[in-house]
Amino acid sequence: MAKKKFVLRIEDDLYAALERWAAEDFRSVNGQLEWVIFIMLKNAGKLPKGQEERPPQPEA
Repeated sequence: MAKKKFVLRIEDDLYAALERWAAEDFRSVNGQLEWVIFIMLKNAGKLPKGQEERPPQPEA
């Protein structure tokens, strides 16, 4: 699956909190954001067909 790149502007304090959370979960900040977005889409019932039970995979 191809990955889309985009720019995200975020306040320094929010980024620092995200960075700490990602480290606690042994993920990169990018991986943590992808996981959060996946969970939110899943909870909202907005995931594409076939992805309902597949969380994002870490990049190799």
